Amino acid sequence: MNQDTLLALYPTLADMSPTALAGLLRPEACMHLPAGTQIFAERQDCRGFPLVVRGSIKVVKRTANGREMLLYRVEPGDSCIISSSCLLGHTPYSARGEAETEVDLLVLPTDLFERLLAENRAFRDFVFHLFAERIAELMQLVEEVAFQRLDQRLARLLLARGDDIQTTHQALADELGSVREIVSRLLKGFAAQGLIVLGREQIRILDRTGLQACATRAPD
Repeated sequence: MNQDTLLALYPTLADMSPTALAGLLRPEACMHLPAGTQIFAERQDCRGFPLVVRGSIKVVKRTANGREMLLYRVEPGDSCIISSSCLLGHTPYSARGEAETEVDLLVLPTDLFERLLAENRAFRDFVFHLFAERIAELMQLVEEVAFQRLDQRLARLLLARGDDIQTTHQALADELGSVREIVSRLLKGFAAQGLIVLGREQIRILDRTGLQACATRAPD
C-alpha cells in the first residue's frame, strides 16, 4: 500500500505532515483481510476509523429475532458512519462490519482521528459530508422497509445488479431484511412470469421492462 494510492482515495489526508503519513502507512497499520472476516461486532468498542483502499465492507444489523439487514457498504474512498458515530459519541458499535470481498484497509487511531477532526477542516468536512449522505441512504432504507412491498424491493435489488447475478437466495434475504423462504417464493413468481431464470446460485434477468414494472407498481 503506497501513499499515492491512499491520497488519491482520501485527498483530505494530504494536509497531514509527512511524518504522520509515514506513521499511518507503517506495515503494522495496513490490514489485508479475506472475504468473510468480521471487522467489528455489535457492542464492541471502536478502535479507530477505517479507510478502505480495496474491496468492500458490508455493515449489517441483526434484529432481536435473529434476522439481519444490510445497512450499507463501505468501499474505497467512503466513510463508515457507524465508526464515526462511535468515535464521536464514545459508544460501542451498534452493528456488525464484515469484509464482503478481500479488503485492504488502514485504521486511523482514535487519537489521530480526533486530532484531524479538530484541526483539519477538509477532513472534518469529508467526515460530515459522508455522514449526511449515509443518513439520507438509511432514511431511504427505512422508507422502503416501512412503505414498499417486498416484491418491489426485490425487483429493484435485482435490477441494480445487472442481467447475470451470482448470489444465493439467503444473501438476497439478508440484504432485504427478510427470510430465505419468502424471497425464494417471490423469485419463483418472477420466474413463472418469464421475468428471470433461476439457476444454482445464479439469476438471469430476461425481461428488465417487466421487472421494472414490478419494482414501480403501485400498492393494491
